[in-house]
Amino acid sequence: MRVRGSGRGVQSGLSAGLVLFVVAELGLCACSTASGSSGSARAAGRVVQVVAAENFWGSIATQVGGAHAQVSSIISNPNTDPHVYEPTAADARTVAGAQLVIENGIGYDPWVTKFLAADSANPTVLSVGGLLGVPDGANPHRWYNPTDVQAVIGQLVRDLQKLDPADRAYFAAQATRFNTVSLAKYHAAIAAINAGYHGVKVGASESIFAMLAPALGINLITPSSFLKAISEGTDVSAADKQTIDNQINAHEIKVYVYNSQNVTPDVQAQLAEVKAQRIPYATITETLVPPSATYQDWQTTQLLGIQAALAKAVGH
Repeated sequence: MRVRGSGRGVQSGLSAGLVLFVVAELGLCACSTASGSSGSARAAGRVVQVVAAENFWGSIATQVGGAHAQVSSIISNPNTDPHVYEPTAADARTVAGAQLVIENGIGYDPWVTKFLAADSANPTVLSVGGLLGVPDGANPHRWYNPTDVQAVIGQLVRDLQKLDPADRAYFAAQATRFNTVSLAKYHAAIAAINAGYHGVKVGASESIFAMLAPALGINLITPSSFLKAISEGTDVSAADKQTIDNQINAHEIKVYVYNSQNVTPDVQAQLAEVKAQRIPYATITETLVPPSATYQDWQTTQLLGIQAALAKAVGH
């Protein structure tokens, strides 16, 4: 388990030196792709070059784009904290070669904007936060919200069709297959939890789960201020700690869900209390685990773990 340090809420920007180096790299890349293989792919228009800032969006893009998209994901290591990711010159080259860039936005990956500002190629940008109308400072974990994921899929299809009009029907068919076949078990798991455990009170370690809980129909009672503080690496109030301690010790929560990639001392203490009180628990992660997993397999595995914890807690 990886323990993040404090200060996560302050985004670590590019250093002045790296900014200059990145700008230079982008300028060189923009020139090289105009005459290189990537430029040829753009001219052909049959394989769209896609770069996703994070691999959860990259996995979806890979499956929707199929044979007519080449997708690269910059953040794919499960030990990397996307909130404070430090981009590299290699990342700059990757972005510079893209026709379509997918960024999460909402303050989650601000380095993408810096790269794009220096990219003379002007790629199409799918900003999840911009698409959803979610401002910086709000909960950025939109890939855990099934409704938001559908909105992103729809926009992804439109962007791919615009970049490769000859394959409009193909991209639409890929999206239909992704929704009806690839996401079938994911949707079924959500529906089963909602039907079997609607209204059950649960606790969580951070704001990621706040994006998923409404779709599951369960009642997340952990203070939202605590969830946000853990997610952003800011100080947790004594009042929130006491509230959660009371919820655990009184068995007010039936299940505890925690992000195993962000186990702060406060979360460690809560998890110890949960285990001592014999409250079932389940884990989730911020990025794909393993990194080779598809979005749907990763999410479905986590959903089944939550369902198993709920079944243990409720008795059915």
